[in-house]
Amino acid sequence: MSWEYLPWWLANVPVYGFYLWFAGRARHLFFFSNVNPAIPLAGAMGESKWDILQLLPQTHVPPMVFIPANTPVEAVAGKLADAGISFPLIAKPNVGERGFLIKKIENLDDLSAHLSRYPTDFILQQLLLEPMEASVLFHRFSDGRFGITSLCIKAFLTVKGNGTDSVGQLMLGNTRSALQYERFKNEFPEILSKVLPAGQALLLEPIGNHARGTKFLNGNPHINERLVETFRELCTQIEGVRYGRFDLKMDSLEALQRGEFQIMELNGILGEPAHIYDPEFGMWRAYRDLYRHWRIIYRLHLDQKQHQIHPTTIRAGIQIVRDYFKYKKEVENRNS
Repeated sequence: MSWEYLPWWLANVPVYGFYLWFAGRARHLFFFSNVNPAIPLAGAMGESKWDILQLLPQTHVPPMVFIPANTPVEAVAGKLADAGISFPLIAKPNVGERGFLIKKIENLDDLSAHLSRYPTDFILQQLLLEPMEASVLFHRFSDGRFGITSLCIKAFLTVKGNGTDSVGQLMLGNTRSALQYERFKNEFPEILSKVLPAGQALLLEPIGNHARGTKFLNGNPHINERLVETFRELCTQIEGVRYGRFDLKMDSLEALQRGEFQIMELNGILGEPAHIYDPEFGMWRAYRDLYRHWRIIYRLHLDQKQHQIHPTTIRAGIQIVRDYFKYKKEVENRNS
């Protein structure tokens, strides 16, 4: 099995070593937390996605609303109407990572069921119809140095019909889609028996998340001066964030370079260089790039310290970690 399919905790064993090496050099477990002072713990865990999205230029953010836990469905419908958001839409928890509780919602009944099943704060975001999705990882130093170190282009989970086999059979015939079969069996069983005409493609998963079967492709060869300048201009408008990864939608790579895109999320310090999950990239090159990114984070930490911006205290950092795992356990237990 390819390393990209290893359990997340196992694949990241070497990364724990990178982190501990730089934490030792910094003499602080949460040394990274001063890199993004506008985000609690720099976005390592437990941060509010809504609060982060408010930091961004709103011209680059799709229509969205914040829905506190246990909001009556009538009030939710009113908020959607006021914001001009129509179905289908994307529901995502305000706190969470790696596709946790993210779902495409087709109508108000489905939305009501999803919010009732998981009584936590949600963000409802207009489904974006641009055909391409990408992730862009940036860093910027106080002296003006700016870089894009990862461009990942996402290929959504799709099957192509042959006129004979069902969608379920087609899924089982491919490693990437086979790993999603049980999820589809539970959530979308009606799709699995469908037989597609020969050559017809069916998009199975519109959410560009690796855990949901999206194929990540190395787009780094497309990083050029124009792309860097576009994101340099954008990132200088975001106060208190020196390192992060945008997840965004656009019509083309040329549109991305021109700054014509919509940002779905901005991930903080644990925003990985997603291009490393390209099946052709290889495990050793991936770990090399992960080390290089932790080295950038460490250097940003030192840069911030020189400007009297210090990390979160160890006590406060531990409390954030405890609160986050408590939250996740509570939400998961409600669905057990």
